[in-house]
Amino acid sequence: MIDLSRIVKAYDVRGTVPDQLNEPVAEALGRAFVQTLRNRGEFAEKIVTAHDMRASGPALATAFANGARAEGADVLEAGLGSTDLLYYASGVLDLPGAMFTASHNPAQYNGIKLCKQGAKPVGQDSGLAEIRERAQQILDGGSRVREGELKGGLEQYSLLERYATHLLKLVDLSDIRPLTVVVDAGNGMGGYTVPAVLGSGLPLTIIPLYFELDGTFPNHEANPLEPANLVDLQAKVRETGADIGLAFDGDADRCFVVDERGEAVSPSVITAMVAVRELEKDPGATIIHNLITSKVVPEIVREHGGQPVRTRVGHSFIKGEMARTGAVFGGEHSAHYYFRDFWGADTGMLAALHTLALLGSQAAPLSALAKDFERYAASGEINSTVADTAGKMAEIEQAFPVEIDRLDGITLTFPDGSWANVRPSNTEPLLRLNVEAPTAERMAALRDEMLAVIRR
Repeated sequence: MIDLSRIVKAYDVRGTVPDQLNEPVAEALGRAFVQTLRNRGEFAEKIVTAHDMRASGPALATAFANGARAEGADVLEAGLGSTDLLYYASGVLDLPGAMFTASHNPAQYNGIKLCKQGAKPVGQDSGLAEIRERAQQILDGGSRVREGELKGGLEQYSLLERYATHLLKLVDLSDIRPLTVVVDAGNGMGGYTVPAVLGSGLPLTIIPLYFELDGTFPNHEANPLEPANLVDLQAKVRETGADIGLAFDGDADRCFVVDERGEAVSPSVITAMVAVRELEKDPGATIIHNLITSKVVPEIVREHGGQPVRTRVGHSFIKGEMARTGAVFGGEHSAHYYFRDFWGADTGMLAALHTLALLGSQAAPLSALAKDFERYAASGEINSTVADTAGKMAEIEQAFPVEIDRLDGITLTFPDGSWANVRPSNTEPLLRLNVEAPTAERMAALRDEMLAVIRR
């Protein structure tokens, strides 16, 4: 018997196919999704679905649709799409949605990202726990939906052109200087959306890498957060003399940036750069950043008259704060970027457009622009396997008697302005460490001190 507690995570569904996630599971989740929305008094007469390039996506999406239709909901199938295309559909059509993707996970995985109408998030505290319980009961009962039980209708509807048009209305690239842009889609959905958004009528020369949709990821994992997966992009930027490189993850909701030297630009730097652009349009606005972004983000926001708000790590927390505060923009160090103009949802493509607009609006190279936003040295996220995460965090507090806050795990702030965050994984026996300091030497020393305690 499948145990859904193993695949229904804090923010989405993620598991291996077919042993953990298969058509009966998807069907049960489709039924449970509609049941939960209705039980909570939220609209569920129609839902929209999309799937990425993984081979299992179409069958899982169809099974989920059958479950929803058995509960009387109509289903609009958008077909192939990126996660932010699904959010666009949910926002513009004001429908709940389900995106079938395992994002950057290896080929044997698939998953489901759910949202309410208007692209509002569904997490453990906003319906996902109830969906899991209802779906588990349906699975344990053993019954499957039969053809005659499909009460709701089914419609196919392509949204790619409308999605591209919407994004290009939000960021005008028509007057920028010509740019050469290398894009590594990693055989993921960027290979589908980038040509539609950036492919014609703009002063851009696009050099594509791995645009062929292939859920087996034959060239490298579609996870640009790992430096090894940026190597091909960096080499191509240097080889071609391009102005910028962009790398998208598997479902193309995250975008990573490489400068003209082939050097990676920190997502915190991109957050600060985009924040400045948004504050120019909306002076005094609120900008959201999670607690592992660089200190440069709130500093830059304040210097430009904005109001920074710090949140826990995770898209449901960012989206919740976006809604609560009316923030114009939010950024995470994992390269998720959230926009009020995009229903508070995350879209890597819109962040890429802002970066291209900023670069193309003046003559300096990207490395020079980024330098103004680089004030500190960061370790990046370092994972350590720890059996007793709570006990280890208590040990860290004793070893480092400094200022501590507990917004998400523990964040230690040192007298010289250095900080370290240690937080447990939601799904694995891991502690995640992030360190930032005024210099690379201080960062390395503090990182090693922290790891010595975590791993002893």
